Amino acid sequence: MEEAIAIALFVAVLAIVASERVHRTKIALAGAALAVLLGTINAEEAIEHVDWAVLGLLAGMMILVWGAEQAGIFTYLAIKVGQWSRGRPAALIFGLCGATAVLSAFLDNVTTVLLIVPITFVIADALDLDPIPLVVAEIIASNIGGAATLIGDPPNIIIAAASGLGFNEFLINVGPPAVVAFALVIAVLFFVYRKQLRPDAARVAQLDSLDASASLGTKREVITISGVLGLTILGFFSHQALGLEPATIALSGAALFLLIGNLDIEKPLESIEWPTLFFFVGLFVLVGALEVNGTLDRIADWLRETTEGNRTAQALGIAWLSAVASGFVDNIPFTAAMVPVVDDLSEPGDNVNWWALSIGACYGGNLTLIAASANLVAAGAVTRAGRRLSFWRFLKVGVPATIASMLVGTVWILVLLQF
Repeated sequence: MEEAIAIALFVAVLAIVASERVHRTKIALAGAALAVLLGTINAEEAIEHVDWAVLGLLAGMMILVWGAEQAGIFTYLAIKVGQWSRGRPAALIFGLCGATAVLSAFLDNVTTVLLIVPITFVIADALDLDPIPLVVAEIIASNIGGAATLIGDPPNIIIAAASGLGFNEFLINVGPPAVVAFALVIAVLFFVYRKQLRPDAARVAQLDSLDASASLGTKREVITISGVLGLTILGFFSHQALGLEPATIALSGAALFLLIGNLDIEKPLESIEWPTLFFFVGLFVLVGALEVNGTLDRIADWLRETTEGNRTAQALGIAWLSAVASGFVDNIPFTAAMVPVVDDLSEPGDNVNWWALSIGACYGGNLTLIAASANLVAAGAVTRAGRRLSFWRFLKVGVPATIASMLVGTVWILVLLQF
């Protein structure tokens, strides 16, 4: 009974979020409250299933991004990028998405989106372009780029911890399809969006005449936030060697910035996108109810029974099931639920099922607006800028992007099965 209620609540919340008739944060929190009140998950379990590390990472980086905005760093970078591109659609989309994918491979994709999206808005405003196509392309690039390395996306970190596979093994086995998928998907997006990304010649000339350095704040402000942000990013690169979680790095950076920045504390705290954070809280509790009641385990067991004895069917089944499921259930708990199944299915020395899980869970993050943390963070930034990225507008791009990247992943898995 509890499992049926948990499934019904999750589906209902998802449907209402998709309809956009009620703000997604309101309905997610209401659904989480009902999940606890109806007994599908108790209060202690609900608290345990909230990923506080994700929330801490987001909050810390939101404060640092606010500091960079106040110091004019994003405006400076945006003017420089815009001047370099000279308004050429190809330079804009491939330049911004390429930077997003590379950063997402070595930082986490949420941090990358928080850094790139503000720059994108300034460029779009300067060239009088709709920023949404660029932001959508960047979200997709961040999820594909994050799939290329062990540290780029949380599912890969979970898989590495369970399998013992290292950084170089991830780079060799899931890096190549990510490069091909990125090139294919972004090329298609460029073809689709190219007419929307043609600025007026007068706007380009006006941008060329701007002095980028004039947008910067005082020397002290620029040095303070640049130094703290640089240390924070360096911490992300070396967090495994330091034995620290990314959330610890982000919150430490935010604390250092608040301490030495000589700021009114209320202003940076107001910059935190609280609706986005609380949406995550509600979503974590709803997914937790599915996990507690065994729904995710049942899906995994079904896969085990359906593909038993066929190595190719197992690998492709894991990949495509993970992609579809991750589009509607956060890929972090789904990956965690799949780990024991993949471990049981895999023979010693045969890691194809692990790579299939990685490809499916990471690429599936592009399926819907709620499929990955980076998507929701970007949508929150869009809302904060006074614009709107709807569930359906993203879905129209996310579905074909996911299918295209998964076709690349499928071919790669078939290649891996030969070795």
